Amino acid sequence: MKLRLACWPVTLFAMLVWSAASPAFAKKVPPPPHSVDLNTATEKQLEQLPGVGPTTAKAIVEFRAKSGRFRRIEDLLVIRGISESKLEKIRPYVTISPPPKKSQ
Repeated sequence: MKLRLACWPVTLFAMLVWSAASPAFAKKVPPPPHSVDLNTATEKQLEQLPGVGPTTAKAIVEFRAKSGRFRRIEDLLVIRGISESKLEKIRPYVTISPPPKKSQ
């Protein structure tokens, strides 16, 4: 019984170290102060969106370069790493600018 009681500090320490490293305790990034335009935003601007890191931001910019302008916010669902739930977290912070007017 004494051996079990002596191990609890080690177990407690291990739990504290694990919980500090877990994503639940990760530093939260504040949302962007203004809407981010999916058709003009840089990777750094996209990284300000909730749940969007460098890899996803790069994928968004690359998709836009290959496929052209985003027409709807839902177009983000084709990006690997953006699920329906992540899209709903992002939606309040993004906008889509209208296409440029054609000059005559």
